[in-house]
Amino acid sequence: MKIGIVGTGPAGISCAYQLVKRNIYVDVYESASIVGGMAKTIELWDQKVDLGPHRFFSSDPRINQLWLEVVGNDYEMVDRLTRIYYKKKFFYYPLKPFDAFLKLGFFEAARCLFSYVKEKISPTEQDGTFENWVVNRFGRRLFEIFFKTYTEKLWGISCRELDSDFAAQRIKKLSLYEAIKNAIIGGKNNEHKTLVDQFAYPIDGTGAVYQRMAKYVQKHNGNVFCSTPVRRVINENNTVVAIETVDGKTEYYDHVISTMPITQLIKGFSDVPPEILELTETLRYRNTILVYLRVDRDNLFSDNWLYIHSSDLLMGRVTNFKNWVPTICKGQSDTILALEYWCFDNNELWAMDDEKLISMAGAEVKKTGLLNGAKILDGYICRISKSYPVYYKGYREQLKKIEDYLDTIDNVTVIGRSGSFKYNNQDHSILMGILAAENISDGAKHDLWNINTDDEYQESSVITKSGLQKK
Repeated sequence: MKIGIVGTGPAGISCAYQLVKRNIYVDVYESASIVGGMAKTIELWDQKVDLGPHRFFSSDPRINQLWLEVVGNDYEMVDRLTRIYYKKKFFYYPLKPFDAFLKLGFFEAARCLFSYVKEKISPTEQDGTFENWVVNRFGRRLFEIFFKTYTEKLWGISCRELDSDFAAQRIKKLSLYEAIKNAIIGGKNNEHKTLVDQFAYPIDGTGAVYQRMAKYVQKHNGNVFCSTPVRRVINENNTVVAIETVDGKTEYYDHVISTMPITQLIKGFSDVPPEILELTETLRYRNTILVYLRVDRDNLFSDNWLYIHSSDLLMGRVTNFKNWVPTICKGQSDTILALEYWCFDNNELWAMDDEKLISMAGAEVKKTGLLNGAKILDGYICRISKSYPVYYKGYREQLKKIEDYLDTIDNVTVIGRSGSFKYNNQDHSILMGILAAENISDGAKHDLWNINTDDEYQESSVITKSGLQKK
C-alpha cells in the first residue's frame, strides 16, 4: 500500500509513525518548515518555545505507551502552577476555596455560594448552550467570574451562542464538589485533566515528540516533505486517488489521511453536492496570534501559564516558558513570555502589523503587574490560522451531514483538530492517529468521528517519572 498524509500535527505524524512500523509506505506533507502542527517547538532568541502551553496528560494506556516509546527517558515531570487573573488579583486554578474566598471578599463569595445553592434547588433549564450547562453545574455567579469572559475571548461569540458540546467535551466530569475535593487532597491521583497537578513534558519541548516520529518515518520506508503545502485532495467517482501540492505536482495513493481543515478538504473535491458546499460555509474556525516577548529578567513569576479573565484586556493566556523545564531555556538569563490573542479572519486584530501587536501586548502584560518593572527587550509574532473549530450552537447537525457525506467517499480518512472539526488535545489527536493506522493496516472498524479520550478505561494508566503506572 501507498498512503498519503496531509499534516504533521499529533494526529498526522502519529498515524504515519504507526503505519511505517507495519511496513506500509507513507508520504507526509507539511506546509510549515518543521513538523508538529500546533504542538511544534520553535527556536527563538537562543531558547526553545512551544506555540503556547502544551501540557500532555492521558489515562489511556495506548496513548501513554506510544508517547513513552518515542520520548524514552527524555522527559521531566512538571509541577503545574496556573492562576486566573481577574480584577487585578490572581486566583489559583484549580480553585482553592480559602484563596478564592479571601480574594473575592466575603460578600462576593457569599453571592457565589448562594447562586450555587439556588441552582441546586431550582436548576437552570438546559437549552444546549455552554452558558446554561455551566450555570447548572456551578451557579450563575461562578460562571460569570470564572468562565464567561475567558470563553468569549477564545471563541468570539456569546456563551449563549456556544454549544454545550464544548463543556461536555472538556469539563464534563468537573463540578464544584470535584474542585473542592481536589483542593483538599491536593490533586493527587486526580485523573481529571482540568485538575491534574503534574504532567510529563519532553526536555526539548513538546514538539520533540513529533520530530522524533518524523525522523523514524524517514528512516523506515517513508517521506516527510516540509514546506510543501497541499492544494487539494483529488477525488474521482467518489474515491480519493491523489494529492496535489501547491506547486502543481500530483501524487497518487491508495488511501489519504487528511488533517487539513475539513472545509478546505471538501472545497477541493470535485462534484460536491451544493448543499454540502453550503454547509461547509457554516463551519467557522478561530485564529490564534501568539505574541512572544523577551523580558530582561530571570524570575518573573512562578506560573506555567495564566488565564486572563479581565474584560479590559484582549489577551487570553500568558505562558512563561522559564517555568517548564530548564533545558528549553538553554542557560539564557532572560525570560520568554507568550501572550495569546484569538480572532476571526475578518477581525482588525488579524491584519494588525507586528510592531503594533508587540506594543499592545507589552502594554497589556505591564498592566497586570507581572513584569514588576522588568524591561521588554524584543518581540516576535506567530500567526496560526484555523486553530480552533468554533462550536456554535447547533453546529453538530451541520457537521453530521458533512460527516455522512465524507463517509460516502472511499479511501479518505479525516483526523486531527482541524480535520475532524473537534477541539482536540494532543492525546486526543494521537489516539486518532493510532486508530486510523489500525483501520488501514489491520482492517479495524474504529469510528473516528466518536473518539473521546475522557472515556473510562478498563486499564487506566498515567505517566510518572519512573514510567507508565497503572491506576
